[in-house]
Amino acid sequence: MFSFIWYLIIGGILGWLAGMILGKDIPGGIIGNIIAGIIGAWIGGNLLGQWGPTVSSFYIFPALVGAIVLVAIVSLIMKSMNRPA
Repeated sequence: MFSFIWYLIIGGILGWLAGMILGKDIPGGIIGNIIAGIIGAWIGGNLLGQWGPTVSSFYIFPALVGAIVLVAIVSLIMKSMNRPA
């Protein structure tokens, strides 16, 4: 139970950091940040492998890079959806 809470906290922090680095905001607030961090960790793990320090089964550097990629993609999609025809 406690490891699941840490998993959510670290995912939220990674999603928030990715948004701060890019200067973009993830829709959904804290839930969006958690989702971006967890999916970003999965993306980063697949792209860069497992290296660097770990916290709650997250490899920090690949997870942060994956979260940045995810936030960039989501912000591009949201920008294209808001563009008038």
